[in-house]
Amino acid sequence: MTELGPVAWPPAPIRTERLVLREPEARDRAAFIELLASPEVHTYLGGPRPRDELERAPEISGRRPGLFVIDLDGAMIGMVRLDRHDAESPGHVRPDVGEAELGYLLLPEAWGRGYGSEACAAALGWFADALPGEPVVLRTQTANERSMRLAAKLGFTEVERFEAYGAEQWFGVWSSVTPSG
Repeated sequence: MTELGPVAWPPAPIRTERLVLREPEARDRAAFIELLASPEVHTYLGGPRPRDELERAPEISGRRPGLFVIDLDGAMIGMVRLDRHDAESPGHVRPDVGEAELGYLLLPEAWGRGYGSEACAAALGWFADALPGEPVVLRTQTANERSMRLAAKLGFTEVERFEAYGAEQWFGVWSSVTPSG
């Protein structure tokens, strides 16, 4: 993960109606392993990582600029990240800059309750305050209906679709300076 630019990290925890977005802590290790090893979570992400490999890795839940733990009642239920979009990856709004890209993962037991949209909206709000006018991009498989709905709810607008990883991908952009739908 690369730096987000001139942004102080970590920020103070971000509180929403039900959640806290905070930096990772050692106590989150088991939840990170569960997220990364879950076949359900990784259905559209190329498959899960082997649990035994994750359990041996020393830095699963380390501090990284742009990485927030989604905390519900003192326990990690997922993560949201904002980091620089790889210049070699397909899909760009400004290829010379390398936009910030939104990513998120939630444990399956947290699905369907609006936690993803609440956490992502809070992270985007923080980002808009930290880097006003900077666009944020999002890529997802078109087959991932939950992710497509979340992108629309958050106000991302489609830029293009392309084929990658053997599936159709959706690429959208969000900006704090354009009205969202």
